[in-house]
Amino acid sequence: MAVVLQVFLAFVRIGGIVFGGAYAAIPIVEHEVVVAQGWMTYAEFMDLLALDEITPGPILINSATFVGMKVAGIPGAIAATLGCITVPCLAALCLLILFRKYKDAPLVQSIMLSLKCMAVALIASTMIKLGVAALMPDGTAFDLAYGVYVLAVVAAAFYLMHVKKLGPLPVMLGCGALNVLVGGFLS
Repeated sequence: MAVVLQVFLAFVRIGGIVFGGAYAAIPIVEHEVVVAQGWMTYAEFMDLLALDEITPGPILINSATFVGMKVAGIPGAIAATLGCITVPCLAALCLLILFRKYKDAPLVQSIMLSLKCMAVALIASTMIKLGVAALMPDGTAFDLAYGVYVLAVVAAAFYLMHVKKLGPLPVMLGCGALNVLVGGFLS
């Protein structure tokens, strides 16, 4: 039961300090889950992010549920999920009331700009870490063929989603199918 409470409190902390949406939360979840608590390795965390992307629902809640399940089973999943939404729900209600009243105030506009900048920095930090992990999965050496393949898949996925306006689900399924086909050649 102590582990379930520990999971709940960890995600209350995460939920209480996350600004900028789910992608901005990824480095915070990573620090808590991988570095501070040691509940997952970086490789497991990368798998968690992949599952988060293909699972319907908010990424932070999916992450919390998956981590809670790994650490303490179904009670852990429930505790982590409730923990990550408690503070944001209460804060959102309070902020909505205040924002409606003061949204045009210069101080509020300044705060919003700062929060947007912080979110971009957090997302960029995560993108760089994920990019390095994708290019060097064992963390030690860069394999040119594998690196070119990863960059080509990333470029193709970006092109299909942003130029051809294809939705993320068909692109993810296509990338998965491609990886299954090509996986044997890169091993």
